[in-house]
Amino acid sequence: MKALITGGAGFIGSHLSDKLIESGHQVVVIDNLANGTMANIKHLLDNKNFKFYEFDIINLEDIKPAFKGVDWVFHLAGIGDIVPSIENPKDYYDCNVTGTFNVLESSREVGVKKIVYAASSTCYGIPDTYPTEETSDIRPQFPYALTKNMGEDLVMHWSQTYDIPAISLRLFNVYGPRSRTSGAYGAVFGVFLAQKLAEKPFTIVGDGEQTRDFTFVSDIAAAFIAAAEANVSGEIINIGSDNTYSVNRLVELLHGTDVVHIPKRPGEPDCTWADISKARRLLNWKPKVSLEEGVSVVLDNIDFWREAPLWTPESIADATKNWFKYLG
Repeated sequence: MKALITGGAGFIGSHLSDKLIESGHQVVVIDNLANGTMANIKHLLDNKNFKFYEFDIINLEDIKPAFKGVDWVFHLAGIGDIVPSIENPKDYYDCNVTGTFNVLESSREVGVKKIVYAASSTCYGIPDTYPTEETSDIRPQFPYALTKNMGEDLVMHWSQTYDIPAISLRLFNVYGPRSRTSGAYGAVFGVFLAQKLAEKPFTIVGDGEQTRDFTFVSDIAAAFIAAAEANVSGEIINIGSDNTYSVNRLVELLHGTDVVHIPKRPGEPDCTWADISKARRLLNWKPKVSLEEGVSVVLDNIDFWREAPLWTPESIADATKNWFKYLG
């Protein structure tokens, strides 16, 4: 197949590129390098089955030529993080909603065989039940979650209206090598790893007993390929680790010896935990990497986070002040 990946120079996209190339597919990557980096895909640039375009999905006419002859579209491009989405919602709407519209229209024009969309489990907000099923209420707590869910709505509507095979994968707490190390205060792995390298205390939100469905990136990449290959369309499917782990357990696995507690934040669930029975049934997919195995791989690659920002309780408080202002 000829596969196009938007955001293919990013964390998940670059791992997906690797898996597709290893399987003998052709890969076209579109990325504006705002969050992705050429370092993630430099090992692929000389491969005859790989092509990279530095395009931005918010520019429809720019991206259209890259879709020529494409069979599968993996739409991973988007803007993440909570606080910046509160402060600059237009940027999130432009990329996550208008950008998704542009990807769908470009796909429709060439008649692609399948679109797989990277949705976010943040759409559930603070769920009523755990593990959380796909039928749970949608309760986005901040513009990032809202715009990612709006993108999912577009994908499902285009699939229904224009008969484009499509699947939306709601991803839970992805981690692993190549995760983003720059930008706003965000994912707990990057925060902790930079603190570990600097021999500084780990900043634990609340008491650390909150749990997260940490899912290793290779399992996520495998789920995208399974979704593309499956004879299934119009479905929204959770992708997670089939478990949930406390932040304190993560600190233990990262060998954190010194910790400091910072205030719990509004709008954050005490637990994220995907019900993945639908993924097992429809995609014949299940996660393979345990948290212990995944953290071991991350620690083996810890030098990747040497350039990551070092967050302190003071800098976190400053970076998240609008979080408390608007969501408190």
